[in-house]
Amino acid sequence: MRGWTILLASLVLAAAPAAAQDRLPPAPYAYQQLPDPAQEEKAKALMETLRCLVCQGQSIADSDAPLAGDMRHEVRTKIAAGESPDAIRKWLVARYGNWVSYDPPFDAATALLWLGPLAFLLLGGWLAFGRFRRDPADAEKAP
Repeated sequence: MRGWTILLASLVLAAAPAAAQDRLPPAPYAYQQLPDPAQEEKAKALMETLRCLVCQGQSIADSDAPLAGDMRHEVRTKIAAGESPDAIRKWLVARYGNWVSYDPPFDAATALLWLGPLAFLLLGGWLAFGRFRRDPADAEKAP
């Protein structure tokens, strides 16, 4: 009897994730395109430059996350309303922060992001120069 209880409890616990739901409702509008091809091209170009907040490594154009679908819908709605891509980007940055953009501005918070590669390149060059530089005393000893 105890074995059956453990088996039944494990089956119930294993089935629980299958019954879980997203907090967001399904977004049937997430993949709808704008009727005007020029507006759709502007929307897609903007969506390619915005980072998905869930996937983090994908743009909202490529992501299948529900939040990315909502963001695509917002971009398309605002483009259809006549807003410029720059105004939409500023609105999204104000809402989600600089992190939503693949091209963050240069400021105090992103200085290391922009200057870090240059600093490491200079440090590597300095180390390489010091390592491979000939000492004048060694040059006199050589035959």
